[in-house]
Amino acid sequence: MNNPLEILQTFDRHLIRPAELTIFGRSAIALGYPNPPGDCEATLDVDGIIPLSGGEPDEEFWIAQQVTNEELRNRGLYITHLFSELDIILAPDWLVRRAPIQLKLQRLAVFRPATLDLILTKMARGDEQDLTDIRFLLRQEALTEDQLRAGFQRARVPDIPEIRELFQAAQPKVLALAGVK
Repeated sequence: MNNPLEILQTFDRHLIRPAELTIFGRSAIALGYPNPPGDCEATLDVDGIIPLSGGEPDEEFWIAQQVTNEELRNRGLYITHLFSELDIILAPDWLVRRAPIQLKLQRLAVFRPATLDLILTKMARGDEQDLTDIRFLLRQEALTEDQLRAGFQRARVPDIPEIRELFQAAQPKVLALAGVK
């Protein structure tokens, strides 16, 4: 079973009215790209981005999230990491470039960030798993050195020294993965 899909199907079942969610992390890779690495489908959670322009989700959204987590708790599956767009690394205009993910859900519309924005989100840690995911993403969309460098320049990075340092340290690694010397 695809864990992210099961989590989102459960969440959808508990929603009372239409809602949308932009997912990132391994669940976005598992659901947003063809032939993802199998271990992405085994991820235990779904991470989401709450855009500033859409306002805070309503109370029913949060209740559906809690009920989903309770229902899936015994299997170790959950949807708890819902971040404001200011809490993760993204380009300022990420929302207009996000891509819909067709999942045939009744109430929940699911999106993923554009590939470059998804790469930016993975540069907050720059660990081996994130670099493996970035390698996969770079095979999905051929981004040029100029596009990557422009993305790094435009990125809105949370004002947390450790994240800023990790983001800077990840840049040459990402360029190397893209074949830039």
